[in-house]
Amino acid sequence: MLAIAAAVVFGIWLLLDLLDTNLGAPDLFNFPTMASIGFLLLSLYLAGIGSGPRGTGTGTGSGRRFYGRRPGRG
Repeated sequence: MLAIAAAVVFGIWLLLDLLDTNLGAPDLFNFPTMASIGFLLLSLYLAGIGSGPRGTGTGTGSGRRFYGRRPGRG
């Protein structure tokens, strides 16, 4: 989820850069600020924070799910 948020931040920054606008706040929407937010979200995602549901306690079972033919079964 945080990786998606980082992609959104980088996408918004890219659009603002391509359209050459600052939305009336040049000190808020500049490259260092948007890059810092994006890199912060990416580093939190890579650290394992906000990586999504773990699947524990939901009754879905454990282990891998194989759809179709299972590998290594001849």
